[in-house]
Amino acid sequence: MSTLSFTVLWREPVLVGPGSPRTPREKKRLSDVDDQDELRSHIRGIFFYRRGRLARDDPVDIIRRALSEALVHYYPLAGRLREVGNRKLVVDCTVQGVTFVKADADVRLADLEADVPGLMPPFPWIEELCFEVDGSSALLNCPLVIIQVTRLLCGGFAVWHSFNHTMCDAAGFIQFLNAVAELARGLPAPTVAPAWSREVLDARSPPTPAFPHREYDPVPRTQTPTEDDIVRRAFVFGPSEVAAIEKVMPPHLRDRATSFEVLAAVLWRARTAALRTLWSDEEARLVTVVSVRRHSTALRLPAGYYGFACAYVTVVMAAGTLLSCSLAEVVEQVREAKASVTPEYMRSTADLLVLRGRPPLARANMFLLSDLRHVGFQRVDFGWGEPVYGGPSGIKFGSAFFVAVKNSDGADAVAVPVALPTMAMEKFAAEIQSLLKESIDVTYLI
Repeated sequence: MSTLSFTVLWREPVLVGPGSPRTPREKKRLSDVDDQDELRSHIRGIFFYRRGRLARDDPVDIIRRALSEALVHYYPLAGRLREVGNRKLVVDCTVQGVTFVKADADVRLADLEADVPGLMPPFPWIEELCFEVDGSSALLNCPLVIIQVTRLLCGGFAVWHSFNHTMCDAAGFIQFLNAVAELARGLPAPTVAPAWSREVLDARSPPTPAFPHREYDPVPRTQTPTEDDIVRRAFVFGPSEVAAIEKVMPPHLRDRATSFEVLAAVLWRARTAALRTLWSDEEARLVTVVSVRRHSTALRLPAGYYGFACAYVTVVMAAGTLLSCSLAEVVEQVREAKASVTPEYMRSTADLLVLRGRPPLARANMFLLSDLRHVGFQRVDFGWGEPVYGGPSGIKFGSAFFVAVKNSDGADAVAVPVALPTMAMEKFAAEIQSLLKESIDVTYLI
C-alpha cells in the first residue's frame, strides 16, 4: 500500500481554442462506428517526463501554446457534440476550445517511481494528478478534451489527458498529441495532416450485416463487484516470461501466435478460474479490440484519419471447456477471432450498429482486452524526450490493456493492469505464477 503523500495546487481551468480565427464553423457527422454506445465515454491517460532542455523552459506555457496551434488543424476537437435525429452524433465546430489545467505538485518524479516501481498503473495517487472539471464526463455540450500539465519539484512534469472516445480511438488521439508535441518542439506544422472522412465507416444502404457479431449479443448484464472490494495490480511479462509460456505451445503455433494472442489466452483462463462465479456450462466472453487501419486501402481510410477505426471481436466458450482444454486451443480461438476482422467485417459492424440501434457490448461474463503497445504512447515527445511512462491512467473491472514498459532488467516488456475482487486477485496471481513455473519445465511432445 502506498504511503506517499503530496499536495497539488491547481489553477483555475481555462479553455484553449484554435490559434487562428479562421477555422471553419460547421457541423460534422460522426461515423456509424464512432457513435456506438460503447464509445460514449471519456478515456483517460497520463505521461511522466524527466527534467530536460533548459531550466527556464516551462512545459505549461510550451504545451498550452502548441495545443492552441494544433487545434487549428484539429478544430473539431475544439467543438461540442450534439445529438440530431435518432440520437445521431454530430460535432458542432464552435471553436469553444478544450479544457487546460495548470498545476504544481510538491513531489519529485523519483518519489513517484520509488512508490510505484516501474512507474506503471495502477497509480494509487492518480486522482491527485487529474482535475475532474464539473460536467467534464458528460457526452454532449462539454469540452471533448482535457489536458492537465503538472510541474514536479524536480523539474519533471506529468501530462494527464481525457478525451471523448467517440471522437478518436487511441491511435487517433495519439496522432493529435503527436501534433501538439511536434509543434511544442518547434516544427512549423504537424507531419501528419488530419483527415475527417467519417462517412467511410458509415453503414451501407440498406444495412446488411454478414457476420454474427456475438460481441453485441442481447444478453443480460451480470452483477459486478462493488468498488470497495476491488484491488488493482499490474502483471509484467518480459521476454523470459513470454518465452516460458510459449514453451507449452505446439511448435507450429509457437511460430505463428503473437505475444498478444498467447497472453490473452493465459489471462482469460486465469481470470475465469479466479472469479469462480461461472457454472461450467455458462458462457465466458473474451472481447478484443482490433484495429482495421491495416485495411486502410480497402476501407478507403485516408492517411491521417483519427476517428474510431477498430472492431470488437468475441471468443465465446463454456467456462468448463475454457478451463479444461489446452492453452493452445484457446490461443487458436483468439487467433481465429482476430483474423476474422476483415474490411467486410468492419462494414458488417457498421450495418449491425445501425440496424439494431447501437446495441451495447454483451457484458455478461466479459473480459475486454486492448493491446496499446504499438499505438505510440511511449514515443510522444514534447521536447523533453520520450516519457518515463505513457498510457492509460487507470483500470476498471471487466477490462485490461497491454502497455509497453521496461522490466526490472531494462528489457522491453508488457504490463497488464488488472482489477479484481481481493480474493480473486490472489487466485489470479497464483494461476499466473503456477503457469510460469510449470512452463519452465514443460517440453511439448509431438
